[in-house]
Amino acid sequence: MATLTSYPFALLLERLFDEVEASSPATSPAFAHVSAEERGRLMRSKTEYRDFYAALKDYPLAVSRETGRLLYMLARSSCARSIVEFGTSFGISTLHLAAALQDNGGGRLITSEFEPGKAARARENLTAGGVIDLVEIREGDALQTLSRDLPDSIDLLLLDGAKALYPEILGLVESRLRPGAFIVADNAEYSPDYLARVRSAALGYMSTPFGGDVEVSMRLV
Repeated sequence: MATLTSYPFALLLERLFDEVEASSPATSPAFAHVSAEERGRLMRSKTEYRDFYAALKDYPLAVSRETGRLLYMLARSSCARSIVEFGTSFGISTLHLAAALQDNGGGRLITSEFEPGKAARARENLTAGGVIDLVEIREGDALQTLSRDLPDSIDLLLLDGAKALYPEILGLVESRLRPGAFIVADNAEYSPDYLARVRSAALGYMSTPFGGDVEVSMRLV
């Protein structure tokens, strides 16, 4: 049986997704009077993202159920053993990826989160899921934490942190992506520079939108 659908792992994921649905960032007092246009501007900003995400430190900014399953399927089908994640939050996407590593026979998942409280919650959830031994949580700014000590070959990269930093994080990891490696970017529409890069075959990528808010790309060379 796959880890993702086994007891008690599946119950843990269901509880966490239920918590996500009951705790929308839209209810945050910090954003009660912020328009959709202003939220979009903040998500695209390369200078204001820290304050934006700090205001959401108590909210689980998670991938959807569908995206979680996609992550698991991509990691399993590619026999991934080495995964990097930008933006841990409460660890829901991390759980899906770690489950795939476990079912692939093991591996290493490096994930970065700059909010200490979220990193602690993720650590608790990964421990409850029995996959903490596969995951290294690096606390701090990903521009630093993911700039060193990465595996020589990376099979999958998940981008789900500050959207404005997607090109920079990809740049840190790019030389280590093996040919055929997948890159999954959540809410990539907020990073047009990133989309231009991964949609360019001349730059060594093949890419397609998935489900309206996710970009799935493959490193060609």
